[in-house]
Amino acid sequence: MRNQGNRERRSMEVEVEVEAAKKRCRELIEKIDCLDVPTIKSNCKHTLLKLAHSEFSFLSRFPIHLASSQPLSVNLGHLEAIVYILQQPFITAVSRVCKPLPLSFSSKHKTLSAAASLNSIHVHIVCNLNKNPVWVIVSDRNPNYITWHSNNKTKGLKSRIQQVLDAAKSTNTLRPYSIILFFSNGLTIFNHQKLKDEFGASKLALEFSDSDFDFAEETEGEWVHVIPGLYKEACVLEIKVDHVVNNVISSEHEVKDSFLNVFPPERQGENVKPNLGPSNSFSALLSQMKKVESTKMEDFSLDDDFINFDTTALIAIVSGISNGCAEELLNKPEVELRHRFKGNYDFVIAQAMSELQYPIHANLSAAVSGKRGIICESVLSEFKELVLMCGGANEKHRADQLLKCLLVVRDSPSERLIGLPTTRKLALKNKIVFGTGDYWRAPTLTANMAFVRAVAQTGMSLFTIEHSPRALTGN
Repeated sequence: MRNQGNRERRSMEVEVEVEAAKKRCRELIEKIDCLDVPTIKSNCKHTLLKLAHSEFSFLSRFPIHLASSQPLSVNLGHLEAIVYILQQPFITAVSRVCKPLPLSFSSKHKTLSAAASLNSIHVHIVCNLNKNPVWVIVSDRNPNYITWHSNNKTKGLKSRIQQVLDAAKSTNTLRPYSIILFFSNGLTIFNHQKLKDEFGASKLALEFSDSDFDFAEETEGEWVHVIPGLYKEACVLEIKVDHVVNNVISSEHEVKDSFLNVFPPERQGENVKPNLGPSNSFSALLSQMKKVESTKMEDFSLDDDFINFDTTALIAIVSGISNGCAEELLNKPEVELRHRFKGNYDFVIAQAMSELQYPIHANLSAAVSGKRGIICESVLSEFKELVLMCGGANEKHRADQLLKCLLVVRDSPSERLIGLPTTRKLALKNKIVFGTGDYWRAPTLTANMAFVRAVAQTGMSLFTIEHSPRALTGN
């Protein structure tokens, strides 16, 4: 009788735990749905939702009557920690979540034994953190059960970190600046010191904002699901992939090297304010950007808030569609428009209708405000050629005004972008344009989402900002 009573009591306790976990699951799914789309790719959200729904399905099928022999063990805490990280404002360009990262070895790293035996490496998040590409490893385990050395039951922390670091050093294109370790329930002093001594780990110099997670505390078996609300016990460490104990590369050298890729003053536009009227959305947009008032080295650093424009962005800003001609265009006879735009008729009409509903200058305002706009020489050349061939008088005038507000830099693509294989989807000219933005740690403003998707499919995190396309209309 006593055993039966204990089993019934245990069943009731587990039933309460299961219902609490299902509630957490539902709330987690809501939070995944609310993740910012420009920050995280839709396929990453899909992966997270699939994992969360899988947890919910498991809980819905959990055999309460077998609770005494089958303890409740779920991955909710791990998923909650991942979503918590993705909510942070300094996390951008999320290209992969909870999926293996394919590896392509550079020749000089093929001899790394730990990585050479792998075709992929499993990291929890691939993203940019404060403009730098990073890999994030997340653990929600009870710190007392995280062992340093491997044993028969589990891979040790040392082995896991070494494997990830070897993989990071084995690839040029996907190579992260650093590995971020997020222990949501903290880390023992012993393991913390070992990570510091053997891998050069240091505390991440960023404060994670408070999340609105609000889940009940649970302790079950070796897993500890503390209230994730503020992750008060969390330990967040950073391991630089190319860690050097005595770092001799100063920010001054970094700025000087970057400054070599800025064209001299005579190659920049004149520094005049665009004079197109105070109520004009075009001039209002340009006035929000930092002016190119000089090209003295002390005015620039890689910490500056740059934004890189590709050709699609420049065209969209100066297009007649974006500058008050959309309604006029739609009021013209269809025959006239089809003759004028030929095969591009549907494309142009769709853009004009989009502009009336979502004015592009207003949509770009937040992206460019307080930023210093840059373009590489390839974009400058292509933009000038397109405006000359297809632009009307007003579009040409706006193009001149826009170029006077931008800093022209040399084509200087980052090693990781230019290292991607050149294919039809990963065209060389696009690798140069986006790679130059990556070199300057600047997001690229673009409507070329085919290239962005192609890069994401390689597993690389690339900071881009999408805008709606606009065409030159001869305005």
